[in-house]
Amino acid sequence: MPIRRVSVPVSASVPSGSTNAYLAGKDPALLIDPAGRTDDLDEAVTAANVEHIAATHAHPDHVGGVATYAAETGATVWCRRGREDRFAETAAVAPDRTFLEGSELPIAGGVGVIDVPGHAPDHVAFETDAGTFCGDVAIAEGSVAVGAPEGDVRAYLVALRRLYARDPPRLYPGHGPVIDDPRATCERLLRRRLDREREILAAVRDGVDEVDAILDAVYDRDLTGVRRFARAAVVAHLEKLDAERHVAFDREGETVRLR
Repeated sequence: MPIRRVSVPVSASVPSGSTNAYLAGKDPALLIDPAGRTDDLDEAVTAANVEHIAATHAHPDHVGGVATYAAETGATVWCRRGREDRFAETAAVAPDRTFLEGSELPIAGGVGVIDVPGHAPDHVAFETDAGTFCGDVAIAEGSVAVGAPEGDVRAYLVALRRLYARDPPRLYPGHGPVIDDPRATCERLLRRRLDREREILAAVRDGVDEVDAILDAVYDRDLTGVRRFARAAVVAHLEKLDAERHVAFDREGETVRLR
């Protein structure tokens, strides 16, 4: 299956400052994660004869161009079943059709759907013989944001393990370069997340009992400009540790203690 990646600049705080839009197949093609309209993406969409549009998840930096390209091409717009309202609110267009895990989108060569929530509750990945479009589940360098209130660390770890087990030939991420070593990348991201969890739990065991104090204890770098994202990640980890009964986390008071 032919794949084309087009980098689309976005205003959101995302790795590389852009989101990858992809064209899967050709005549007809599936447009995945159009963050916005650009000349480069216009050219790619025209050349591929786009008949279907879908997003890995409905964050603004992945659906900002859906309505524009749907109107331009007349393509069928898809989203995760049960998440239609969320999608329509962010993408500014209602979906025409929905999919579930196990669905096959009507593109020559086959495009399958798997659920990989964690970064976002509606997150899916699209599997093809050329590789898997994984959105914000994986990235070649750095780490993926999994932060409260909608990020779920437990679900995210499962998503990474699912991608590892399926062992695609490559991963096409939402940001940054194509990943040619999916298993090594999934392992790295798993280790990083579990290492952070151990650091947070160690801080609580040492008597640190407030979210901001835990944040300062586990991050040994300047958080200027990203503090709110790091804080949201700490809260998401505390929610996981609370669900697993390692700690008792008071979400209102933002205090925590060992169980």
